[in-house]
Amino acid sequence: MDDGVRRTREWSPASPSLVVRRPRRTVSRRPHRDWDPSSRSPSFAARDHGPKPSEVYGFVGSITTVIATAVYLAWAYTPEPCLRSLGVTYYPSKYWALAVPSFVIVALALSMVIYMGLNFLATPPPTSFGTIFDENSRERVAFSPAMEEERPIEPISDISIVQVNSVMFGDT
Repeated sequence: MDDGVRRTREWSPASPSLVVRRPRRTVSRRPHRDWDPSSRSPSFAARDHGPKPSEVYGFVGSITTVIATAVYLAWAYTPEPCLRSLGVTYYPSKYWALAVPSFVIVALALSMVIYMGLNFLATPPPTSFGTIFDENSRERVAFSPAMEEERPIEPISDISIVQVNSVMFGDT
């Protein structure tokens, strides 16, 4: 018998989890655990099972939002005699049902306009050289052909405005 074939037949896997079996006879590699709550530590349950706090907060927040919206709409659209017959005697004026959402929408719109205006004030005008050059601008370094062998990659630099104009508008 060939030496390689003998080695293949004599070889046995180091671990039974590496043995390939037919799908019907596959055995789980995980050991069976007793799921008795008294047998595990409290940190095991918190670490491996259960929802994350962010998921719980998101769920509670969404439920709270739905309930608050329903209460708001009930307060806004239910007539005052019906509220009094249900036993609700203290509630804000119906004026605020329209005033608060209007105020919030106008405040958001104005804050966007003010934010854009502040950005325009902080930007230099288009004719300023500050839009072309700043403290991080780098001029192209001209080096001699003798240095090309030592520096195969050209150093990082900005393209000059003259080159940009000649490419975009042509040489005139």
